[in-house]
Amino acid sequence: MKLRKKQLTLLLSRVEPNPRPKLRWESYMLDAESAASMIHAAWVNSDIDGRKIVDLGCGSGILAIASSLIGAAWSVGVDIDRDAIGAAVKNAARLGAEVDFIIGDIDCIIGRFDTALMNPPFGSWHKGADIKFLKKALEISNVVYSLHKCSPPVRSFLSKQIPKIGGVLDKVYEMDIVISRTYEFHRKRLYPVKADLYRILKG
Repeated sequence: MKLRKKQLTLLLSRVEPNPRPKLRWESYMLDAESAASMIHAAWVNSDIDGRKIVDLGCGSGILAIASSLIGAAWSVGVDIDRDAIGAAVKNAARLGAEVDFIIGDIDCIIGRFDTALMNPPFGSWHKGADIKFLKKALEISNVVYSLHKCSPPVRSFLSKQIPKIGGVLDKVYEMDIVISRTYEFHRKRLYPVKADLYRILKG
């Protein structure tokens, strides 16, 4: 890896969030340490270095940027939110990362990638949003790294759904992510959240 995990975390701490996040799209920025841990897990499995990477629902661009910084051959980020992409472009420039960003729904992405990285909507506001992201990721890539809420019902649900949409569940990494105050109803500055990082292979 071109950068040690600690160095990557430090760099990613400079990533600025979407200035106007939209609750209807469940826009939450992934914290730098969690993003670095996710990227490190993918790198250990030889899924980053020299690979073509797509970040679905990229938000601030943190995962696409991180993949570029540690040796991806090509990094692409897509998000439906124009404000998010605006922030992502500035973040990539600030960190010297080469990433192609696209404004649009994830369905606009075609072609083939080696690895899909994503922190998809948990489906709290739009039921099935997480499955839509997983379907698309498996359609266009060979391996998927996807963050989901950590709970026995979610694990049970995904373990049944993933084979139905053409995936093979390979590994689940438990993670502690931190969500910063994002919306008006948030009262605390930071919210720790238990999450699972799924490594899914195309069946």
